[in-house]
Amino acid sequence: MQKVEVQLGQRSYPIDINTGFSSLIASLADTRQVVIVSNPTVAPLYLAKVKALFSRSPQHILIEDGEAFKSLASFEKILSFLLQQGVSRDVLLVALGGGVIGDLTGFVAASYQRGVRFLQIPTSLLSQVDSSVGGKTAVNHPLGKNMIGAFKQPEQVIISTETLATLPQREFAAGMAEVVKYALLGDNTFLDWLLQHSEQILQQQPEILARMIKHCCQMKADIVSRDETEQGERALLNLGHTFGHAIEAFMGYGNWLHGEAVAVGMMMAATLSAHRGWLSQSDVALVGRALQCFRLPVVMPDSMQIADFLPYMKTDKKVKDGQMRFVLLPALGQARLVADVTEAELLQVFG
Repeated sequence: MQKVEVQLGQRSYPIDINTGFSSLIASLADTRQVVIVSNPTVAPLYLAKVKALFSRSPQHILIEDGEAFKSLASFEKILSFLLQQGVSRDVLLVALGGGVIGDLTGFVAASYQRGVRFLQIPTSLLSQVDSSVGGKTAVNHPLGKNMIGAFKQPEQVIISTETLATLPQREFAAGMAEVVKYALLGDNTFLDWLLQHSEQILQQQPEILARMIKHCCQMKADIVSRDETEQGERALLNLGHTFGHAIEAFMGYGNWLHGEAVAVGMMMAATLSAHRGWLSQSDVALVGRALQCFRLPVVMPDSMQIADFLPYMKTDKKVKDGQMRFVLLPALGQARLVADVTEAELLQVFG
């Protein structure tokens, strides 16, 4: 088993990475009331296994699969279920699914009776390496992604690499965008490792996947422990996301997967960084090669112009004092939050 600890004082918690679901903390297994939130795609595969972890039979609720259902309507549906079932505030909510289920369940956990415990069991690569760790929970709004939410840390994260075997190839590729992100923003040697092991990763060799997932979780855990509520350093984890969230919102949530949009966003961030003289053209080409190696797109949708990005960028969570802020790359393996990117510069680079 691989293990990572998110160090947050009394709210610290473990991330357990193995090939099964056997690492549940004993005190959680004995919880009197457990409600599992999942979707119709994941539940037939893993719901019974997760229910068997608990000493008392859990209840469950299913939310439709896909980014389009990461909404206030789904949030209300889960809350209504809890209230109708008379669920008390000592409940343990369990998120069994990808990033949509994890974010929804965490936001409900932050809100129901002013806060209840929850457990993350992420089943997609994207959620295993990124969204299940760090306590950012949210739902989408038509005017912006993840604009309504709360910080809520889980009690534990259980990652089973076996769930990746049932993941569609497109979803696996989308998760690799977040993996590449960690390399670009903070560890250039990890980028070399990813390229050297690309075939083993694409073949989903369990030991290689576990090592890769642990590296990403450790990087995120370290950043979260220093900046839990994104006052500074944690914002660097949004590399590619300002552009990517605009793509997701403009194209309609779910038409482009989050990782696909972030991949294009990272390519755009690298291009903008090169325009500023920070990256070389060979650096930009290497970013593109890494993304394409894992079957990710690198070009913005044909139907979008840079002007289409601007309304979403202006409502991005990183906007401060009316200024758009972007995560750019002074060098591969380094990231910086900048606030002096103008509309004119964006139009010049991408127009």
